Amino acid sequence: MPPGDVRPTGDRQREALFNVLTHKPPGSAGDAVTGAIVLDAFAGSGALGLEALSRGAAHATFLEADRRVAQALTATLADLGVADRATVLTGDAGRPPQAAQPCTLAFLDPPYRQGLAAPALMALAARGWFAPDALIVVEQAADEELAVSEGFREVDTRRTGDTLARYLRWGG
Repeated sequence: MPPGDVRPTGDRQREALFNVLTHKPPGSAGDAVTGAIVLDAFAGSGALGLEALSRGAAHATFLEADRRVAQALTATLADLGVADRATVLTGDAGRPPQAAQPCTLAFLDPPYRQGLAAPALMALAARGWFAPDALIVVEQAADEELAVSEGFREVDTRRTGDTLARYLRWGG
C-alpha cells in the first residue's frame, strides 16, 4: 500500500464495476475498457487505472494530489511493467492541468463525504479531460448526493455494499 491516506476500491466493488464495464457498459454496445484512454482521478493506490490496464486499456493517466503516493504509484507501474502505457501526474482533480489527451473512460473516487466529486467533474471537463461520450464512473458513499452538472447525464447507478457507483456520460 502506498504511503499516505489511501482507500483503495475493494476487490468486491472493483470486480462488480469491471464486470459492468466489460460486459454491459451503461449507454454502450460493448466493452468500455479494451483500447480505452483512462483517467484515474483521486488515484491513490491506482487500483482502478491498474485494473483497466490489466484488462486492455491503451493508456491510463493517474492524477494524485499527494506527491509521496504519486511516487509510490510510479514505482508500482514500473514494477508491473506497464509504465510505458501510463502517466502519473501530481495534482488536484479540482484544479487539474490541461489534458494532453481526452479520456474515453474516467474514474473519480474522491474521499467520501467531502463534496469533491461535482467540482472535480466540472474542472476536469473544463480542462479537456473528457472525450465526447466518455463514460465516467464516480464512486461515493451510498448516502452521498451528486448534483450532475450540465454536459453530464447519469446513465446508471449501482450499489455494492456501502459504495455507490454512478455512471455518467459526457456530452460536451
